[in-house]
Amino acid sequence: MIPITEVAPDEGSLYAARKKIQPRSIQGRFNTVRWAMVWITQLVFYGLAWLPWNDRQAVLFHLVERKFYIFGLVLWPQDVLYLTFLLIISALGLFLVTAVAGRIWCGYACPQSVYTEIFMWVERKIEGDRSARMKLDAAPLSARKLGLRSAKYGVWAAIALWTGFTFVGYFTPIRELGSEVASGALGSWETFWMFFYAAFTYVFAGHLREQVCKYMCPYARFQGVMFDPDTLIVSYDVNRGEPRGSKKKAREGQTVGDCVDCEWCVQVCPTGIDIRNGLQYECIGCALCIDACDQVMDKLGRPRGLIAYTTERTLLDKKPAHEGWREVMAHILRPRVILYTSLLLFIVSGFAWSLFTRTPVKMNVLRDRATLAREVEGGKIENVYRLRVMNTSEVDRRFVLTVDGIPGAAIADLEQIDVPATGSVDLPAHVRVDAEALEPGSHEIHFNLQAVDAPDVRVHEKTSFLQPR
Repeated sequence: MIPITEVAPDEGSLYAARKKIQPRSIQGRFNTVRWAMVWITQLVFYGLAWLPWNDRQAVLFHLVERKFYIFGLVLWPQDVLYLTFLLIISALGLFLVTAVAGRIWCGYACPQSVYTEIFMWVERKIEGDRSARMKLDAAPLSARKLGLRSAKYGVWAAIALWTGFTFVGYFTPIRELGSEVASGALGSWETFWMFFYAAFTYVFAGHLREQVCKYMCPYARFQGVMFDPDTLIVSYDVNRGEPRGSKKKAREGQTVGDCVDCEWCVQVCPTGIDIRNGLQYECIGCALCIDACDQVMDKLGRPRGLIAYTTERTLLDKKPAHEGWREVMAHILRPRVILYTSLLLFIVSGFAWSLFTRTPVKMNVLRDRATLAREVEGGKIENVYRLRVMNTSEVDRRFVLTVDGIPGAAIADLEQIDVPATGSVDLPAHVRVDAEALEPGSHEIHFNLQAVDAPDVRVHEKTSFLQPR
């Protein structure tokens, strides 16, 4: 494996001093893909909260009602199994993508990368490109500098606040939230989380930036465990590029490589690394260095691909770096990829099957502990139960309740139950059995709930009936 290098702090210091990074803007195919992902992710994040569905918000994790609405799906706290499925699927999906394509998630879709790119775009529009920003940093405080910084921080704060508002809008209906904000009647917890998430976005994307990727994100630390010789990485073609230098300035008889040591690859890097030093844990795989190097090669009339997506196997075999894609495809069916893919397909299939066969009604049965068993008129023994019936569909339903398991068992004064759409009802159920029909002790019985309008919507719950001695 190519060693993942790490810059050590100065001797005698526990931490490396931070050097402010001012990335240079660059245009190119990979930068275009990154911005496409910025647009896609933000249209989904900001727009999905406003999308209506069945007279409600399409995606809403309603904490007050304790219900999760995801388009036509309504989940209750009892459906926590689906959350477990989703977390496992997300983790395995990340492992699979990393094993095949390295840190492509970090470079193109990670929220930290996306919002950092948005905040840097604002910074470039207000303060200028790299050289202008560096001059502004070095300049003494003036009215111009104060105005530019105030404008930048103001736009950052507006984006962060809108992000915090949208985030909370996934947990409180966003239209109600907007009305509360407009009227000044915002609740305490909404206020806290809106400003907390806004501050989180502002600080991480505006100020910490690469520090989050380098020191706070655990993914950067264990990514190497999932890499293998056929993982796609951004790398510099040492065989082609070295020794570095301009051919015009090279002494007679001296051979130089294609790298002219312009350092554009360093200047555009959002984490400030030099990709020519080999694979480093700070590299997020954004490929901006590829765009920069390709432009330099175009100007010099040399082939692209001095810096490219490639693999360790390609470099060790001393093949051109840009042929790494071929190596990835040639070795795509390798053990870890097969393992991750198999596990992912198995769990996704189970998740899909569980959702497809999910019954849109739930019933909880609890024995009334205040009255375990008692004798009533007609020589019968009665047990009292507390039922909670939950209708997880978005239509009102009427259910028929029956009981079986004991001959002659019947429910007194309760035959049909009406439950509103996505609602629940709590009610008692009195089960009576002839006193002479049972031996003393505990006996298994079953409550059966059947929808009147849908024969396939039914639920079967087991409990026990106590016959006193």
